Amino acid sequence: MDSPRMKAAASSARDTTNSSSATSRQPLAGAATSSGRSSVIESLKGCTLAGIRIPKEELRKKITIPEYLRIAMKESIFAKDVNAPAAKVLFDAAHAAGAEASTPPEGPLIVFINSKSGGRHGPELKDRLQCLMGEEQVYDLSLVKPHEFVQYGLGCLEKFSTLGDSCANEVRQKLRVVVAGGDGTVGWVLGCLGELHKQGRNPVPATAIIPLGTGNDLSRSFGWGGSFPFNWKSAIKRTLDSVPNGPTCRLDSWNLVLSMPAGEALETPYSLKQCEEIALDEGLEVEGELPEMMSCYQGVFYNYFSIGMDAQVAYGFHHLRNEKPYLAQGPLSNKLIYSGYSCKQGWFFTPCSSDPSLRGLKNILRIHIKKVNCSDWEQIPIPASVRSVVALNLPSYGSGRNPWGNLKPDYLEKKGFVEAHADDGLLEIFGLKHGWHASMVMAEVISAKHIAQASAIRFELRGGEWKEAFMQMDGEPWKQPINQDFSTFVEMKRVPFQSVMVHGD
Repeated sequence: MDSPRMKAAASSARDTTNSSSATSRQPLAGAATSSGRSSVIESLKGCTLAGIRIPKEELRKKITIPEYLRIAMKESIFAKDVNAPAAKVLFDAAHAAGAEASTPPEGPLIVFINSKSGGRHGPELKDRLQCLMGEEQVYDLSLVKPHEFVQYGLGCLEKFSTLGDSCANEVRQKLRVVVAGGDGTVGWVLGCLGELHKQGRNPVPATAIIPLGTGNDLSRSFGWGGSFPFNWKSAIKRTLDSVPNGPTCRLDSWNLVLSMPAGEALETPYSLKQCEEIALDEGLEVEGELPEMMSCYQGVFYNYFSIGMDAQVAYGFHHLRNEKPYLAQGPLSNKLIYSGYSCKQGWFFTPCSSDPSLRGLKNILRIHIKKVNCSDWEQIPIPASVRSVVALNLPSYGSGRNPWGNLKPDYLEKKGFVEAHADDGLLEIFGLKHGWHASMVMAEVISAKHIAQASAIRFELRGGEWKEAFMQMDGEPWKQPINQDFSTFVEMKRVPFQSVMVHGD
């Protein structure tokens, strides 16, 4: 529990420096598996009594950051200032009382939780986490954004370190992050932590995951399971106990730049932001003329990018769920609605093959790639039957499936492929022909249509009879207008920095 002395010192400094703003701000809250069946298996494993054997007090001692540090980090985030007077008061008071002798924990942790995820489990999980460590170590993402923590919370630790605080320095060096949420939440936190590398503020904390989303493919890929376990209270203790000493591995992320003729309206997803015009890779010349003005959007993805019918179905489903939320009452109802919408869109049944909106992507799409260990761009053919193209980074897709498959060495050699990994600097490009084909792939009866492996990709779309295409990035779909006279380009290159992940196995 927090001592009255520490809280009083911080409160006094805040009141002295800015009493009017202190009363207006809100307080901090609690200042790869191979198939979907694995989720059930993992949940049943969570029903063991192993978690009970971890004494609560020993766990708290192992992961709890000293009080003066965690409160000072909170105060710096509140004030949006690493030099916050309240944090300085805490530093002075702690060192006057002998903070030089403070013992840093073996494995200091910070938890980001999306309390809106996981249904009723979100708020309960937040309370549980706050009971197992210092309350100020649990950040509710509805109140504290990860970039604020990176800039001000970690900045406070670094400031104390420069002042000679050895405890703060060791906590900063050992710190690891746990994200309780879905894939989108994990990607958000990873992106903000990646800014530390750009700023030369190393080390970048390794990240573990408590799965609260629906697909949880990032969680599956790094051994943290595909669903929130039944026996979650003891499972959370095991998770927190294993994170500090868990093995680390690397995760590629991919920078995506979308360039389109200016003037068209684009309803951008959260993961894609408009930016200044960015030049395309000069190593690949653009055929034909470019418009005088281009609109550019930029984003980062960790799991996949897709274009075609799968994105169209996802787009329709998302809009239907937003318009009529009462229809989506859980995973089963979501899947039924999704399947029905797939049929309606012609993913399973193509009522008229001459309809341009139902033809293969070959009619509007060209793909150029850089292959393994090659710096030259090369155009690759698109099978005429393919109606959806996916560029995949993880070995888990669509709630734990592996559509690329575990390919045999002789097939890899024949195709010029290498074994796929999340840190190999390559994207696996595959195609889906229709709903029936996709269903067989997702059931892992067959593999998807292998197209290529690439270290860089450029998709070029030209409308013809088509007025629009559909795209999605890590589960966020959007409708992409396409032009008959000028091309739209989507270019993907690996982010130089790899995220550091804690492996749950």
